[in-house]
Amino acid sequence: MIIIKNLEKKFGKIYALKDINMEIEKGKITSLIGPNASGKTTLIKSILGLVIPTNGKILVNDIDIFKDYRYRKNIGYTSQLANFPDNLTVNEFFNMMQDIRGKNAEKKLKDLIEIFELESQLNKKIKSLSGGTKQKVNIILALMFDPEILIFDEPTVGLDPITSIKFKKLILEEKNKGKTIIYVSHIINEIEDLADNLGFMIEGKITFFGSIQELKERTNTQNLEDAIVCSLNS
Repeated sequence: MIIIKNLEKKFGKIYALKDINMEIEKGKITSLIGPNASGKTTLIKSILGLVIPTNGKILVNDIDIFKDYRYRKNIGYTSQLANFPDNLTVNEFFNMMQDIRGKNAEKKLKDLIEIFELESQLNKKIKSLSGGTKQKVNIILALMFDPEILIFDEPTVGLDPITSIKFKKLILEEKNKGKTIIYVSHIINEIEDLADNLGFMIEGKITFFGSIQELKERTNTQNLEDAIVCSLNS
């Protein structure tokens, strides 16, 4: 579980995050949604320890993340843009990451390579890969060490429809294993298919946190798309 208490982040006089309070539950998928520049990426980077908040706390399994960096070994993260060392082959990159983490992930890695049909790309340099193939590498990296916490920021960008379906199936399997999952996407049907809880963000604030059904009831709408539009206009 991830507990966020009174979290704030200022850049100069501008609040990127303001008074964020939420519990991201184990065994559930929590989706962060909201317009561009609403604070979603800043919140994710705060959880990852890449942004130091101005105020507040983040607890991962009751551990204050700003007092013990070792929690990061239990996180898998897929960034919005897949940037890896261009001159390494895919295989060399996966081997390097295992060396850095000091953990053998060969069995899980082999399974993921088969699922995403990446066998023919293993000896190609990363710079020669298509955007969709780089995103497959990005997703595999997040999953290969079997972390307790998974954070996905627009993970299906560039993926073909079949690969997106495989990915969503995998995410639901990870949820059923009891993983804590944060999922950011602008694709409404993905959120409806996957999310248990929604955190709706506007201008650095959480304006709603709860289930999709609760948001529909609050906005008196029948589908998530209308509920989001209503929330933006309210």
